[in-house]
Amino acid sequence: MRYDTPIYFQKVTQGEYDPTTGDYGEDTTKETHAMASVIDTRTETMRVVYGSIKQGSKTIHIQNHYDESYDLIRINDKIYQTDYSRKLRNKQSFIVHEVQNG
Repeated sequence: MRYDTPIYFQKVTQGEYDPTTGDYGEDTTKETHAMASVIDTRTETMRVVYGSIKQGSKTIHIQNHYDESYDLIRINDKIYQTDYSRKLRNKQSFIVHEVQNG
């Protein structure tokens, strides 16, 4: 298994409320880099996790464990949400689906 794809765990912090303007400030995103093996999710796995076929689903494996809290995962310019995570002895796997920007 090749861990040759850079991924970024994103933690999004909501902007603070400004009582004088009544608006919220810009959200900030902190990214943590990791190298991963990223593949398309197999059909059998999608049926177990989702109950059907889900377009844009990926399986990610990283060496070691990621123990920090995160909201999303970025791969290249696409954003993914975690549907399932499993910690094994020396690695961690994630099944994710693409989140539409907007």
